[in-house]
Amino acid sequence: MDNKTKQIGLIGLGVMGKPMAKNIIKNGFQLTVFDIKTEPVLELVALGAQAAETPAALAKRCDIIITMLPNSPHVESVVCGPNGVLEGIRPGSVYIDMSSISPVVSKKLYGIMAEKGVEMLDAPVSGGEPKAIDGTMSIMVGGKQEVFESVKDILHAMGEAVTLVGEIGSGNTCKLANQIMVALHLSAVAEAMVFAEKAGVDPEKVYQAIRGGLAGSTVLDAKMDRILDRNFKPGGPIWMHTKDLLNVRDAALAIDAPIPLTTQVLEAFKACKCDGHVNDDHCGVIQYWEKLANVTVKRRK
Repeated sequence: MDNKTKQIGLIGLGVMGKPMAKNIIKNGFQLTVFDIKTEPVLELVALGAQAAETPAALAKRCDIIITMLPNSPHVESVVCGPNGVLEGIRPGSVYIDMSSISPVVSKKLYGIMAEKGVEMLDAPVSGGEPKAIDGTMSIMVGGKQEVFESVKDILHAMGEAVTLVGEIGSGNTCKLANQIMVALHLSAVAEAMVFAEKAGVDPEKVYQAIRGGLAGSTVLDAKMDRILDRNFKPGGPIWMHTKDLLNVRDAALAIDAPIPLTTQVLEAFKACKCDGHVNDDHCGVIQYWEKLANVTVKRRK
């Protein structure tokens, strides 16, 4: 059966889930949605989606069920809790969790779904709200090759780079590796630019001088102007990146993986949360180093 004749369900219409749902509709798929908030559901219904009263009701009518939720406990509650996905899901369905959660939880849910005769993929995303809106996210997938191939067109409706990384849990392992590198790089940028500011050198000129060399990167180019303009409106907020680093910590503990740098950077992110910057963009972590040095990195007039 062609996927455009199937009913797709999406649970979680937040910052990322809502534009993802819009792109599913835009690409000609039939969609049913559920969220605990009424407003985004009505917005999607106005675009052609159907609404379900509970996750169980959504799962009962859909062939492919997607969740896009904040963290592991939310996913487990929506799947396994009262009126959850498990109460309605049918054998032969495909469940795709696109949340960024612990790979340990992904594997646990995979086992539960297998007992129901349901295939599962973990498929977290990268790119933040802007790429969710324009449908160019990177999607990292864990699961069976044949299941991946069967839903790849749906994933491509939401993302540009869609990659099967390995078995179940591999998608979230890849996402956490991504979050380690981004967090460490943002922290390196912060430390370097606070160092330059403290030395009395214009950070903008430092950026222009180094961006074409080995220290140049996508992270540096994407975030430096925001830092200089003090624009910390979130694409990926500090609270969300902190959550991902906590998942890294838990996953690393389970496999005895050393993460000394990540552990130190996690403390900087936690300090920013406690200091009132919880909803700032993750590049706002520079405020931790600025407070230590008593300087502000900004564009000079």
